[in-house]
Amino acid sequence: MIDSNFLMKLNDEKIGVLYGGTSSEREISIKSGEAVLSVLNKLKLNVCGIDVNRDIVDEIKEKKISVAYLALHGNFGEDGTIQGMLEILDIPYTGCDVLASSISMNKDISKKLFKYAGILTPDWKMLRRVESVPEIKKYPVVVKPVSQGSTIGVSIVRRSLELTNAVEKAFKYNEDILIEQFIEGKEITVGIIDGKALPVVEMIPRGQFYDFESKYQRNGAEHIVPAKITKKSYKMAQNYAEKLYEILKCKGVCRFDMIVDLKDKVWVLENNTIPGMTETSLILDAGKFAGYSFEDLVLKILESAF
Repeated sequence: MIDSNFLMKLNDEKIGVLYGGTSSEREISIKSGEAVLSVLNKLKLNVCGIDVNRDIVDEIKEKKISVAYLALHGNFGEDGTIQGMLEILDIPYTGCDVLASSISMNKDISKKLFKYAGILTPDWKMLRRVESVPEIKKYPVVVKPVSQGSTIGVSIVRRSLELTNAVEKAFKYNEDILIEQFIEGKEITVGIIDGKALPVVEMIPRGQFYDFESKYQRNGAEHIVPAKITKKSYKMAQNYAEKLYEILKCKGVCRFDMIVDLKDKVWVLENNTIPGMTETSLILDAGKFAGYSFEDLVLKILESAF
């Protein structure tokens, strides 16, 4: 699927792969960035890696990149901040723009848009650090930071005695957190390339839920492609992802996380605007099943910058 004409166009570019960063997802971002760098080097393109820090503007100017490949996860990478900086510098970049990135990173705002679009999302309450923990009438619930990825700071709370610790854990990462309705069912994800849904992937974690260890440890979870759900749920999940990709004004490659409940209803949790590109990443499994090699996906993402 590699477009030879696009490869020729890239010969005139200096590509900077931005990775690392200062968020809690730094470790994963480094792995994603190194994997992307390896692919672009094999294609003999003019590419350099840039580990993002507070001196990022000076380093970008020094290396004179003409296009940025974003492999940054978490805050200052997926939340629109690095995108805004690159726009000021007039450097094209991969993936979603400032608006789509910031909206998708904020779970409260994105869930409100899901509901506006008539798409199921678990009910939730917002809690700010200065506020008292509300009374929860029905357990279990999910406690999570409002703007984090990789399930960092997330807890499933099954009884009231566990709530305070879960809230304190989430507040380590954000000033605002969500207390969200727990939906029992199958965890799935739908990747999107240029508005078109990839095959649905089902995740079966070894632990309690699809947490950080399940996502990034080898054999931490089983990925089933295509997901073992009903045809109706499968199609609905893909339709939801394509609809939300358009509503959120996304670009390039994204990935929507969902749950199919025991009655086969599909619930959307969140959007990932810069999916991981590590050996255990879900977008690679979905892409492979659809006929995309790792190189194809990297170039598809890079194409979004143009």
